[in-house]
Amino acid sequence: MSLAAVVLAAPVQTDTSTSCRSDPQCGPIPGESSIYSDYTGKSAPFPADSTAPVPANTTGPAREDDILFQNLLSAEWAVFSFYQQGVKAFNESSFIDLGFPNTTYQRITEIRDNEAGHLRIFQDSISSNSIKPGACNYHYGFTNAMEFLSLQNIIEVSSMAFLTGLAQQAKTNATTGALVAVAETESRHETWALIDVWGEDPFAGPADTTFAYANQILYITTASFIIPGSCPSENPTYPNPSQNLPQLDYNSSTSTGHPGSPITFVYRENKYTNKTSVPEYVSGKDYYAVFFHGVNNITEPYDTKTNSSVIPAVFDSKGIILAVIADTPGAPTLDSVVAGPMILLLSPASATNITGIA
Repeated sequence: MSLAAVVLAAPVQTDTSTSCRSDPQCGPIPGESSIYSDYTGKSAPFPADSTAPVPANTTGPAREDDILFQNLLSAEWAVFSFYQQGVKAFNESSFIDLGFPNTTYQRITEIRDNEAGHLRIFQDSISSNSIKPGACNYHYGFTNAMEFLSLQNIIEVSSMAFLTGLAQQAKTNATTGALVAVAETESRHETWALIDVWGEDPFAGPADTTFAYANQILYITTASFIIPGSCPSENPTYPNPSQNLPQLDYNSSTSTGHPGSPITFVYRENKYTNKTSVPEYVSGKDYYAVFFHGVNNITEPYDTKTNSSVIPAVFDSKGIILAVIADTPGAPTLDSVVAGPMILLLSPASATNITGIA
């Protein structure tokens, strides 16, 4: 694909009305239209050519998974917008000049198209009795193509992680199946990045990491990109519900962030509120660092005076580890988590701690 082809591709003309976005049969259909795979234009494809929320147009009770899909659509707006900003900011030579394969920009554009398809799938999954959230404005902090690629890896692994949690929240088998199918696509995106961009082994062992509390991940990842005050006033709270937990980082001067390493947690500023919050530890009560990896979790003692623990040495150095501070071993319930989660990225090894994205 030539640079000229990328720049000169005409925007796809579609119906941008809210009535069209309320009708699953209006506009390009995911799985049927090639726009969600090989559109090469700089302009946003349908349905992202209109970022306004779509109001409910019928009355009655919400469908049982409407809130789940509202959360997912809000998250997807942040993911799509990241790729859309990359498509507009860069071109083929931006990546070729850095030594990356000459297909890198093409793949980023193709992922952008896939993410537009996800927008449409999630819009269509919300009933006509509920609002379909619109886009906010987002700041990702990348200033060049290398920084964009580093953040791309982070966004994909966090997407895979929160989808495992949303699948556990789903009320219907159809919703679970749709979430698994989307997670498989995100895994393909991450596999491409690990092989072509980072030159890494793409495999993460027998299972990627599952985490039940999806909204906690949404809060520290996609929600952190939102420019405060930029969301449409009609949008529901995001994520809904939100615990607004203290956010975690760690002292990289004393820890590798890999299995077996001691770790000292620090509480970081929430860029959305510009505040740093800490848990209110109860004197005499035990707290724990709970580490999730693969389909299991391991609990380690947590010293509330030094904020220190140790990353379980038995974990393999594949994929990601999620860590939370909890008041109960294993963090068996949503309310047992008092801080976190923090995501430790084990591959590529050069980008271990990803919570600094906010």
